[in-house]
Amino acid sequence: MGFVRRFLDRLSESDEERMAKEIRDWASAVPDVVSIADAPKRAHTKVAGVVKRITVNPMEGSESLEAQLSDGTGAVQIVWMGRRDIEGLTLGTRVIVEGVIGEQRGVRRMVNPRFEFGV
Repeated sequence: MGFVRRFLDRLSESDEERMAKEIRDWASAVPDVVSIADAPKRAHTKVAGVVKRITVNPMEGSESLEAQLSDGTGAVQIVWMGRRDIEGLTLGTRVIVEGVIGEQRGVRRMVNPRFEFGV
């Protein structure tokens, strides 16, 4: 009976829900990582997630690269000042970032974090 129930649950589950679960499972397996929803503000923290959006602000002298990172529990905007691109950073890339999360106009942001690509 359990198999039939899981099968029916899987059929009714949306692609977004399935993707969020896969991301949560991966992110929770990364050592020393906190979920984005539970990440404290103004404290050094490490989060992992998948890049959902990339924006380049090409203004001369104040260019920046922004990526929205989601782990299935929440999202955080990652900002790299002085950069227009990062080799290997594309939509769907798994990334682990470490830095301080702040909030600006209701958006959680991490500026110039240490980062590595996840496997």
